[in-house]
Amino acid sequence: MKKPLIVQKFGGTSVGSIERIHQVAEHIINAKNAGNQVVVVVSAMSGETNRLLDLAKQIDSVPDARELDVLLSAGEQVSMALLAITLNKMGYTARSLTGTQAKIVTDEQYNDATIKHIDVQPIIELLAQDQIVIVAGFQGITESGDITTLGRGGSDTSAVALAGALQADECQIFTDVDGVYSCDPRIVKDAHKLEVIDFPTMEAMARHGAKVLHLPSVLHAWKNQVPLRVLSTFDVNQGSLVKGDECTLPVCGLAIQRDMCLIKAEKETLALLQKQSRLLGIAIWDVIEHPEWLAVVVKQDAYSKLELVLQGKVADCLPISLLTAVGANTAELATLSQQLLVDNDIVTIHQKFDEQSFTIALCPESVDSAANLWHQAYITPNKAHDCLQKHAFLN
Repeated sequence: MKKPLIVQKFGGTSVGSIERIHQVAEHIINAKNAGNQVVVVVSAMSGETNRLLDLAKQIDSVPDARELDVLLSAGEQVSMALLAITLNKMGYTARSLTGTQAKIVTDEQYNDATIKHIDVQPIIELLAQDQIVIVAGFQGITESGDITTLGRGGSDTSAVALAGALQADECQIFTDVDGVYSCDPRIVKDAHKLEVIDFPTMEAMARHGAKVLHLPSVLHAWKNQVPLRVLSTFDVNQGSLVKGDECTLPVCGLAIQRDMCLIKAEKETLALLQKQSRLLGIAIWDVIEHPEWLAVVVKQDAYSKLELVLQGKVADCLPISLLTAVGANTAELATLSQQLLVDNDIVTIHQKFDEQSFTIALCPESVDSAANLWHQAYITPNKAHDCLQKHAFLN
């Protein structure tokens, strides 16, 4: 009888020290002893990617994209080797593989590559030898042989893509939090853990700034219907299970994006700004056509690239934050929420609707207060109903 196959992913804080790597090894051994085949994906040790990026920026504020990927991919290789050494020392045969060795093939979009396909044969052969396979997350290789990285949080995507390609029974994402919450519990004290969350809701929350899961990882899991479980490396619990295709609650959760900026532009400059953003691979969240001014909203780290290319044709950027409500009926939230914010002296700069979300742009100093107001008004009262829905979904 074929053994169940589990893919486990461990983030940077989980492998942030030798002591924590030993804790990770215990999780892996427990899964192995329970009769599973185990494939592990690891991130770089916490702070390592930033350290490498800072080194590059000491040389060039906008480093060559290809060489930056070569540099940043080294972080995960350290983690995978240390974990393999640990498991072998503990008596469990383990083999580490880089993205190249695992044959994770991507497109050529350096720094933010997309996985095209994975040749799982090398991993299957190692599993057949009863080995634990450890794969460096966040990285792959182009058809022409260049190393690429998948963008921030890309190890989640590596794990889910591998789980889909290997037809794994479950993909487990181990982090420093114990699941997916209705909002960041550090910001909203009433936020509650979602025992089960559907793929559309998780996709929308990840797209709008919730940092528990990397957006492409959710899309991969949804497309391949891979059950995705978010767990804590440091606590024993069932975490949050992501599965299913239907959102039932009017408002399921809130997501916050802080790293955004608003760039005002003259009418004749706006088209150039949009064109350069496309050429540089910069995503424009929205174009704002205010009666008195025009602007685009992008991530703050994109501003330096645009400023360099456009050479003074764009004004200084205004830092802003985005707050997004996600659920099946966020359209009705718009009018009510606007009045709620006005009553509490919170000014909205812009608002935008998507199929399953409603987003407002506001000053960074107001976003935490707005999140607490929305959560208390639209999510906390539905908690009891939410529990009933989750139990029904589980059954």
